[in-house]
Amino acid sequence: MEKEVMYLIVGLGNPEKKYEKTFHNMGFLAAGDAVEALNTKFKKKECEASVAEAFVHGEKVIVARPVTYMNASGRAVKQLMAKYKVSPHEMVVLYDDYDLPKGHVRIRPSGSAGTHNGMRSVIAEIGTSDFARIRIGIRDPEINVPIIDYVLQDVRKDDYELFSAACHKAAEAALALASGEEVERVMTKYNG
Repeated sequence: MEKEVMYLIVGLGNPEKKYEKTFHNMGFLAAGDAVEALNTKFKKKECEASVAEAFVHGEKVIVARPVTYMNASGRAVKQLMAKYKVSPHEMVVLYDDYDLPKGHVRIRPSGSAGTHNGMRSVIAEIGTSDFARIRIGIRDPEINVPIIDYVLQDVRKDDYELFSAACHKAAEAALALASGEEVERVMTKYNG
């Protein structure tokens, strides 16, 4: 039997409206940009996630936003991978990263969770860190508060354009991966 889905794009964030414009929702925002670029919408809820479906070069791509809250994101990712029979090499996760300067985007083929609890959950649930990830930098050296407080702050109005551009770039990179581009090539094009 032929596989139904060829690629899974997952944006990490928190589902409630009050978190919508926080630093911790960069993955949700980037996933939204990917869905917009694919000219579709998040139409259904399944596997503890909001899900959109589209086709890239004739192959089905799923874009998802877990609704489990950040620290349990891995539950939704594991369920989605099982439902759509997607391997770790057919997935990319988009998320905010406090270890990168604000507005920077970094693509990696694998790696640790760093300081990110959502990624820690994904790695623990699926049992590997060997999957592509796109990190959107959020660190602002001018703001000196503990990470846990910082990530749940709203993005400052002065920074909207910067973060909007970063999320758009991250979405483009995710769609490049979904279309079959090699991760090294995508890294060369979008890292920086």
